[in-house]
Amino acid sequence: MSESAPAPRTPLEFVRWISWAQMKAGEDWTRERELTRPQSFVLGYLVQSPGASQSELARMSRTTPASVSSLLRGLEGRGLIERRTEGGDERTKRVYATPAGAELIAGFEDAMIAADETILAPLDAEERAGLQALLAKITAQLPQPVRDSPRD
Repeated sequence: MSESAPAPRTPLEFVRWISWAQMKAGEDWTRERELTRPQSFVLGYLVQSPGASQSELARMSRTTPASVSSLLRGLEGRGLIERRTEGGDERTKRVYATPAGAELIAGFEDAMIAADETILAPLDAEERAGLQALLAKITAQLPQPVRDSPRD
């Protein structure tokens, strides 16, 4: 039997709880497809950016080229991606999601929208607008999130 966490006491503890619920919904969705979070991220990225290089995938996933290579081997073994050489250069391979890979990852965004709707269900339209206005006010003072390269 798992022990429950203490109830949130501060506004940001509530925000973390909401973030956890979103993350859990995403993890459940990917687990149902027998994917890890990094695999689903890379597969989704390849659907949006076909022909990415392994080094680009390493940068975008904040990991090392060796880790990306291992991750791609797993996806390739399942027929979800393919690597192609282009321009006769055997050293440079571009990575593409296969139709099976694109189909497997399709619907993730809709699943996350549904999770957001579930999370926000207790609020009416006016309360949602008020929450959004407050969060916009807070985030206006923060640096915009960026994807940094992994540390060497």
